[in-house]
Amino acid sequence: MAFLQADVPDIDPDKFESIPVTERMKLLAHHWVDHGFGAPKIMHSLYLVKGLFFFIGGWLIIGLSTPGLPLTDLGAWWGELIVYQKAMLWVVLWSATGFNESWGPLAFKFKPNTAGYRYWMRTGTLRLPPWPEKVPLTKGDERKAIDVALYFGMLASLFLGLVLPGQQTAAAYSEAGLVPAWPFITYVALQLVLSLRDRVTFLASRPEQYSVILLGFGVLTMYGGGNVDMIIVAKIAMFAVWWGAFISKIGVHFTPTVQTMLTNGPLVRSKALRRSLYKDAPNDLMPTRVAWFAAHVMGTIVEFVVPLILLFTTNWTVAVLAAAFMMCFHVFIYSMFALAMPQEWNLFYVFATPIVFLAFFNGDGYALWNASSPWIVVAAAVLTLTGPIIGNFRPDKISFLISMRQYAGNWASSTMAFRNNGCEAKLDNPEFVTSMTSPKHQLSSLFGEAGAEMFLQKTTAFRMMNTQGRGHMSIFPDHVDSMENYRFREGEVMCTFFSGWQFGDGHLFDERTIAAVQKRCNFAPGEFLSVWTESQPLHKKTIEYRVIDAALGVVERGHYDVRDVVKEQPWLPDGPIPYTVTWRHPEYLPAAERASAEVPSSPGAEGELSVAPATAGHDESTVGMS
Repeated sequence: MAFLQADVPDIDPDKFESIPVTERMKLLAHHWVDHGFGAPKIMHSLYLVKGLFFFIGGWLIIGLSTPGLPLTDLGAWWGELIVYQKAMLWVVLWSATGFNESWGPLAFKFKPNTAGYRYWMRTGTLRLPPWPEKVPLTKGDERKAIDVALYFGMLASLFLGLVLPGQQTAAAYSEAGLVPAWPFITYVALQLVLSLRDRVTFLASRPEQYSVILLGFGVLTMYGGGNVDMIIVAKIAMFAVWWGAFISKIGVHFTPTVQTMLTNGPLVRSKALRRSLYKDAPNDLMPTRVAWFAAHVMGTIVEFVVPLILLFTTNWTVAVLAAAFMMCFHVFIYSMFALAMPQEWNLFYVFATPIVFLAFFNGDGYALWNASSPWIVVAAAVLTLTGPIIGNFRPDKISFLISMRQYAGNWASSTMAFRNNGCEAKLDNPEFVTSMTSPKHQLSSLFGEAGAEMFLQKTTAFRMMNTQGRGHMSIFPDHVDSMENYRFREGEVMCTFFSGWQFGDGHLFDERTIAAVQKRCNFAPGEFLSVWTESQPLHKKTIEYRVIDAALGVVERGHYDVRDVVKEQPWLPDGPIPYTVTWRHPEYLPAAERASAEVPSSPGAEGELSVAPATAGHDESTVGMS
């Protein structure tokens, strides 16, 4: 593959859509095994430049704004807690503006590369409140001036904390001092208030990764706590991130996720290595023992054992080896260029691991048992572990981010379908206020309309290489007159256009988001459909699904057995998996049943149904949690 050229399947793009849908998915899945997504390497290079800017920018801001820290003597920074405090503020600012996760072409942002702040600093864009019917002053789905003001205030508190010189607080122990309490407290307070009006900006600031630590800095500074307690809170929070990931990887979803991630990595060039992950590529894409080992020995077991060592060991050599191992672990994840692109998050953990666990070594008095009060340990553990515990059993109530299941392969997701009568162009109408055009429009300007369609449908094939997509595409045939009459889209790709950000949380593009899009785009019944699935709870073998028609709302609910999807090839050669309908709108008749009842239906016919929006059985969910 050339540096500037995309790697696409060996087929005339103009003939691509003449291939039946299942054969298309098979073709694209086979291509993924050897080439991954196929993006030009210049796109990966953009992320390397951005990562370099992240490091250099952080170094300059911290060094130039902190008297007592020599800019060029980085050795003098070792053991200075203010370095870690300001690095935290920098990475949160980086995330909250949209420069970290969900940035750039590998997150389907081409023109421009950044959405984030461009959406959230603009009135009229989509806003997704968590409990609009329960929390006063949060109704509506349009961003107002108050939302922009709250968001700006949140960013301002981060920036001011970052550039303020250190102060000699009670916890300070050197000339550099520590950041005062008020930027941390102000930031967390504004973040929580904003979360009641918009789930997206709340989750984009990654509260599950950083907010407990920032709150600990603020509260402990305010009440005269010491630097030991601050570091202990940070250690517990980082441990919770790793262990949350470990717990979430227990199950059948993670191995296919590792297969697709490794075969998308630009540095994994060996075709033999790629194919060793599959039983008999391209004919049989079931996981091999190599894939299982990569997932559960190099992944699950590592995130179980090594964080425990870092949290409790007082042996310096063991601590150094464990820290080095976790640093390499995050460098490896960074090198895979996962499609959601949490690049600088991984770089920050490469930096934070030695700072937190070695510069403030357990054996030097920074262990959990050195806390000034056991309640500090208890409070930190409760705040960091409650989300993962609840979220693994009630994923319908807790965002998979708050549940810390980022790489488990088990998350709420959807496949969307637009009738191929040109209705997708409705997304680019002036009533839909965004900061960029739709994914189809952006890709068409780069690769032409036919090439754009191939890349967009490849994300659908990617979802089918994971477990959820096979469930989605098993349900669609009963709800469309013909699969060939629709163009299928990955829900995450569309979400990044709808709201300016996505990081795998399907709750951000469920029926509430689609209803907001419908208000702006006015799709006819049958034009825009979505099959949406919830995460699998830890204690169940089934996955709940919903069928959403943009014009009608939720028209069907049900579930299917996870064991049925994991044994199928990504392109479903044996046909759809079985699923159980548990509720259907009483006036809704699926396309397949209409056809069998000889109700007229043709590829160009829309508006045959007149069903009231289906809201029965709708469960409201928790802020940042659904």
